[in-house]
Amino acid sequence: MMDTAWIWLLDRRAGRPEAPLPADAAARDRIALLRPFAEAEGRFALAHLGQSIDGHIATGCGQSQFVTGPCNLDHLHRLRALADAVLVGAGTVAHDDPRLTTRRVDGPNPVRVVLDPGRRLDPGHGLFTDGAAPTLLLCAANCADKPAGEAEIVGLDDPCPAAVLAALAERGLRRVLIEGGGTTVSRFLAAGVLDRLHVAVAPIIIGSGKGGLRLPEIAHLDQALRPPCRTYAMGGDVLFDFDLRGMASP
Repeated sequence: MMDTAWIWLLDRRAGRPEAPLPADAAARDRIALLRPFAEAEGRFALAHLGQSIDGHIATGCGQSQFVTGPCNLDHLHRLRALADAVLVGAGTVAHDDPRLTTRRVDGPNPVRVVLDPGRRLDPGHGLFTDGAAPTLLLCAANCADKPAGEAEIVGLDDPCPAAVLAALAERGLRRVLIEGGGTTVSRFLAAGVLDRLHVAVAPIIIGSGKGGLRLPEIAHLDQALRPPCRTYAMGGDVLFDFDLRGMASP
């Protein structure tokens, strides 16, 4: 079955003449979810996490494939196709060896970005050797002299979230998807640099393991983040779409 919503969004991303919006309500809902990212001008950072109902993104040994179901995986690959760059931390690469391509959907592969400030990753990971898409490795400036396969090494004086997004924007990579893991997404959220956050909650109970979002401790609930939010059904999962623009970090 043709996905009219996705075709419409790909046309928008490619700058083709605007077609009329699809008529059915489900397609319009999918467009409403993805349109802020697809049409973003200037710098825009969106993060995505998939977690169990009890807040875990992986087991204790890091096994996370797959917490959420196929509908959410398709959504994640669509986000990749709309992004200029998809960013993960060193822990995600170490545990999952992800490809970060758009193989589940039509659409271009983004530039793959690995944030590894201390250069702890082995250069043999697939991201650095498979040639499937351009790859950047961001690290501390004093670690930038060691090669990592085919990846371009970018040394930063301070590889904090704001500096990372600024460095990517200087390379024309303004629409950035921060895909994982929980520590990396939490750092970008705590730094107040995210425009949007997607959290997909699956109806499974892991009971222990690696947690999702972790922010600095607060004393009172009135200090908690309460951003505007919409929810979307994705098969058996529920996606929470948080609009973080204009919010201060806790």
